[in-house]
This record gives sequence, C-alpha cells and structure tokens, in this order.
Amino acid sequence: MKQYWNNFLKYRFLLNELVVNDIKLRYRRSVLGVLWSVLHPLLMMVVLTLVFSNLFKSDIPYFPVYVLTGRIIWDMYSNATIQSMGSIVGNASLIKKVYVPKYIFPLSRCISSLVNTGFSLIAMVLVMLVVGVKITPVLLLLPLALVYVFLFSVGIGMLLSAVTVFFRDVSYLYEVLLTAWMYFTPLFYPANVLPDNMQFIFKINPLYYMVDYFRQIVMYQTFPSIQENVICLLIGLLSFVTGFYVFYKKQDKFILHV
Repeated sequence: MKQYWNNFLKYRFLLNELVVNDIKLRYRRSVLGVLWSVLHPLLMMVVLTLVFSNLFKSDIPYFPVYVLTGRIIWDMYSNATIQSMGSIVGNASLIKKVYVPKYIFPLSRCISSLVNTGFSLIAMVLVMLVVGVKITPVLLLLPLALVYVFLFSVGIGMLLSAVTVFFRDVSYLYEVLLTAWMYFTPLFYPANVLPDNMQFIFKINPLYYMVDYFRQIVMYQTFPSIQENVICLLIGLLSFVTGFYVFYKKQDKFILHV
C-alpha cells in the first residue's frame, strides 16, 4: 500500500492533467462550454417533470427536485463508468510507449465526472430556490453523499476498464444493463410504486440507497441514520476494493491485448 501511495503521489500531476483534458475534450467546440454541466440536468429535469407530473399525474412533493436529485447521482455514476470502461483501450498508444500507472486512466475519468457533478449541484440549488425547498445546514453533508457514489463508481469503473481490455463486447452489454438499471432505480417515480413482493428489486440495487441518501439531505433536510451511512459506505468500499483487486491482477496482461 505504501508503494502504491508513493507511486500515486509521483504521478498526481499526470492525473490532474488527464482530468483537465477530459473536461476540455468534453466541451471542445461547444459555445456554452462547461455551462452545459448546469444546463443539461436542468433541461432533463424540465422534460421529465413535464412528462411524469402531467401525463402520469405524479403527486410527489417538490417533484422537480426529486427528479433532479435522482438524475445527478445517476449521471455521475453512469458517466464515470462509461468513460472509465474504454480508458485503457483508448490510451493504448501511451501505455505501449512509457510506464504509467494504468489505474490513473479510469481514475481520471471518475474524477472528471465528480467535477462535473459539482457544477450540476449549482443547478440543483437554483431549482431548490425556485420550488421552495429550504436551504439548511444539512446540505453540508452533500460531499459525503458524493464520496459514497464516487467510491462505488471508481470500483465499477476499474472493473469494467480491466474486463473491456479482454472482452470488447462488454461495452455493448453494459449499455443495455445500464438502461435496465436506470428504470429499476426510482429516479422519477416513487419507491412505493412497486408492490411489496417486488420491493427486493430496490434492496439489491446499490444506487437505490445512494439516491435515497442524497434525497434525504436535499429534500427532507434530515441526517441519514448511522445504518444508512454504513450501508452506503460498505457498498462503496466493497466496489472500490473489488475493482482495484481485479484491475491489479489483470494489469500486467493489458499490453498484450490493447
């Protein structure tokens, strides 16, 4: 672990450059640039609010904030893992030429997704003010909620980036899985929409706990319980450790397949 940490410190400047480059490439030739990190969740919120609050008659209080909090967590996770998945293959030319800690590449994609999520929080605060959700000191817990999602995203991102090197079809399968996963996460519908005998679907969904944690802080101004913190932390750490372990075991073979 000490060697890994020293290696990380040695290449932290490269990590910083990769994160900055990811953000620049995302908004290259865009007129509004990084403002899209604020506008995109706002526009998605407007569309989903119009559809579900009018067509499907949703009666969830502060529905725009409900939708936006779900989208912020989902977008952070999905963007981080999708970008991480091809990070090793996409940097094959660099990996073949010089030694670079390979975990730097998926990690940089997850960090850039975290940075963009920070901009999305601006949109969330604006919507909270418009619809009348109170701004309370409980919002100071938001970084903790993002840390849990970040740990989970890094672990899955590391796992996917390693597996994709050997099985390129994973990227196509993951897109299908991600679509199904989104609909089985209560992003724009209440959790009680499913009958009791199907509630287990939410219980086995890691992102359900993290979205609910985020909403408790933002919408209900409550401190999540110790049990909820433990669950989110364990999910994040389990994902993080598993992803890094698989990545560590497979990284020496990357050069033969990229």
